[in-house]
Amino acid sequence: MSTVNVMAREVAAKLVFYGPGLSGKTTSLKCIYESIKPSLRGELMSLPTEADRTLFFDFLPVRVERVGEYALRLALYTVPGQVFYNATRKLVLQGADGVIFVADSNPGAEDANRESMANLEENLAEQGVRLENFPLVIQYNKRDLPNALPVDQMRAALNPRGVPDFETSATAGEGVLDAMKAMIRLVILDLRARRVVPSPRARKQPVADALPLRKEGGSLEAQLQEHLDAAPAPPAAPTPEAPRPVLGAVAALAPAALIDPARVAEAAFGSGDYDGCVRACLEAVTRGVAFAGDGNVGSQAFLLGLDGRDVLELRTRAARGGARIDDAAFALYVLAQTFVRLTHAGLPNPQQ
Repeated sequence: MSTVNVMAREVAAKLVFYGPGLSGKTTSLKCIYESIKPSLRGELMSLPTEADRTLFFDFLPVRVERVGEYALRLALYTVPGQVFYNATRKLVLQGADGVIFVADSNPGAEDANRESMANLEENLAEQGVRLENFPLVIQYNKRDLPNALPVDQMRAALNPRGVPDFETSATAGEGVLDAMKAMIRLVILDLRARRVVPSPRARKQPVADALPLRKEGGSLEAQLQEHLDAAPAPPAAPTPEAPRPVLGAVAALAPAALIDPARVAEAAFGSGDYDGCVRACLEAVTRGVAFAGDGNVGSQAFLLGLDGRDVLELRTRAARGGARIDDAAFALYVLAQTFVRLTHAGLPNPQQ
């Protein structure tokens, strides 16, 4: 679920790209990454495998303009498409605020699309979330294929409740940003309904209930902000706040920008995936020390007051593989130290 950092005046929301293998999830994320100004995007990280393009997650924090008095920071993930990696899907999906389902328009992918949608519903249900009450947008991807499935046929199979859906070609960048803008609008409405962020100030002129998504003109950030501001306030009746996941000891120390990778590391440790824990910790530490400024990891660690030998040892253990429980525990220790040093240094600041 979303995380509110009152000190930084920031709300962090998590969006997940879901769908069958090779449907275009990672390509869609890269398309968005390339459309965002470098000053507003983080590093795009990917862990490819032989069986699929993404084994663990792609992590892209995107800071959108302020909503009310809070800045909105988005964490964008993809999940592995192969059923073999369902445990990893569950980890990545945990705490999501919205899902963009990327369906494959290949004629031979009909069963895979349906199975993946059913798997999404099942994995959300395990978290106590009903898909029909959850922010969801669908991309019918690969529409540039000459033998692409008819959209009406795909809509009948995958979208019985009529959520926003879009024809996309991720390789050409067509329709992906429209789907993303619709997803953010749904998430903002959901955050406001749960009173996670304050309602917008009253406007002099009424806003139409449904606003068309502009396809041309202005930057992506400006268009997003237009629709975030225009989202109507929720009904006055009080809405019970959804339960929030309990943070582990390490994630509780994390700044808003690094809470999700810390959760992934803790979840991997708890499930016995010590290699995954070490890798996730190394990625989070690398991202954390980067807030200290330019330079190599050693100099960044020194500026934060971290023991550079610990950071180098963490890199060695991650590269070695075959991690044991003591390796994972050491990785979590280094990650916790990184978070403590970042807090003492006042990093990351709201502009980062």
